[in-house]
Amino acid sequence: MKLHREGYLIIAIATLILGGIALGNYFLYKYTEWLWLFILLNIGILTLYVLVIQFFRVPKRNCEAQENDIMCPADGQVVVIEEVEETEYFHDRRIQISIFMSPLNVHANYHPIKGIVKYVKYHPGRFLVAWHPKSSTDNERSTVVVEHPNGEEILFRQIAGAVARRICYYVGENQEVKAGEEFGFIKFGSRIDIFLPLNSKINVKIGEKVRAKLNKLAEF
Repeated sequence: MKLHREGYLIIAIATLILGGIALGNYFLYKYTEWLWLFILLNIGILTLYVLVIQFFRVPKRNCEAQENDIMCPADGQVVVIEEVEETEYFHDRRIQISIFMSPLNVHANYHPIKGIVKYVKYHPGRFLVAWHPKSSTDNERSTVVVEHPNGEEILFRQIAGAVARRICYYVGENQEVKAGEEFGFIKFGSRIDIFLPLNSKINVKIGEKVRAKLNKLAEF
């Protein structure tokens, strides 16, 4: 397990702020001798610090995708599986699968397939809760399309949630990628939408908890 580079500055700031609060708590205890308050505040400070650190954790995992596998790009819970009209890139009917990531999930995002990046676009926007129906079109988001060697394309979209305020992605058009390679990170609560061809075989169900690089989302 390691920490994601996107967390270095935030963890450093949290260390300074919470360290200062802990120091103030010590002097408060010396002045009041209220042991119960000293312990309670220290528990709260430690809990907050652990939560900040665990948000940026990156577990070590191996992706063993087969040729036609579409892997889960994120940790979280499957909240949508439905046929929809995709209006940004394909402009046709696709199967949409959405994975909601709570603040307790790993927030690094990974390529679900290998291939060539055909389209990348960032959209500034609002910060509705990630499960809101309009979050897919109104929230801050990024869209990536990858073409598999078999000619099929899939689209995956990072969507900021009510707590998230920054989407990070590290890919560009015409870049060659592999399944399981990191393509981005979303800070503090979010979701990912994946748009698949209609003939894809879906391997997950609504409510299922999935893990990036390990669970197979679907197959071509």
